[in-house]
Amino acid sequence: MKTGQMLNTDFWKNTSLVNREDKLFYLYLLTNSSTNHIGIYQITKKQIAFELDYSLDTVTLLMNRFTEQYNLIRYNSTTLELAIKKWGLLIEPIKGKRKMDYLFSELNNVEDPSLISYVSASIAQPEIRNLYESFFETGRLSSSLEE
Repeated sequence: MKTGQMLNTDFWKNTSLVNREDKLFYLYLLTNSSTNHIGIYQITKKQIAFELDYSLDTVTLLMNRFTEQYNLIRYNSTTLELAIKKWGLLIEPIKGKRKMDYLFSELNNVEDPSLISYVSASIAQPEIRNLYESFFETGRLSSSLEE
């Protein structure tokens, strides 16, 4: 059992999510057992379907809606990584002196650096945002885009 992440209660004020299915799906994406502290994690559509008791078609439809209509997530079907755009606004950041080392370690495991750039845009804390940005300013992003 993982602990330590707190969902910002402003989640419920999101007026762009107008139906229960969308709110449940977004809540799942923010809190499932694959999440981490950086808003980018590996998960398969099959796992999502199983855990939510949805069909793969329903999961695909929801992911497309969250990607294209809401612009709240990105999914790399090759690396199976999902990124949540407003992660930095919805999840309370971890605290403590080892925070940056922990975040660095998780960011270093991301296979698609463009997802780091995607999530960093919503991070308000300069120290954390700078850490994210260091992963796509050092050339790691540009070298992966050339492949």
